[in-house]
Amino acid sequence: MDPQNAPERLRELPSWLLGQVSAASHRIVAETLHAAHSSHRNHYALLATLAESGPTSQAELGRRIGLDRSDVTAVINLLEEHGFLERVPDPADRRRNLVSLTEAGSAHLAMMDSVVGRAQAELLAPLDEADRATLVSLLKRIAAHHGTRQGTRHGGPG
Repeated sequence: MDPQNAPERLRELPSWLLGQVSAASHRIVAETLHAAHSSHRNHYALLATLAESGPTSQAELGRRIGLDRSDVTAVINLLEEHGFLERVPDPADRRRNLVSLTEAGSAHLAMMDSVVGRAQAELLAPLDEADRATLVSLLKRIAAHHGTRQGTRHGGPG
């Protein structure tokens, strides 16, 4: 549906507008990441989580970025094949693995940061810097409110 041709009643609903922007953001980020690095937003979310948290169990990674266990395993397997991360036994519990970012993974994440930044600029092109900061602040408040109430988290850069 073309948002400009949608009924005015819809165009005045924040939930509808957020849905339209969400769909556009998913498309822009997915296309930009794929074109630049044949990557997926889940790859970015997982690498960014490891960069921030350090060695982390697969289960915790899934919880932090909102991915199912089997999806986390598939992403980890792929990123490990590319040398972007490694798994080592957890010294505190040898039954589980800790996943760590490698130097190559850090370098790949830095390239992905640049690509995601370009996607964000494309998405927010109609806004000046002040409006972008205001939008991000408001979205963080809404996300925090609903994330806390429902315990949900969603990974990836939109």
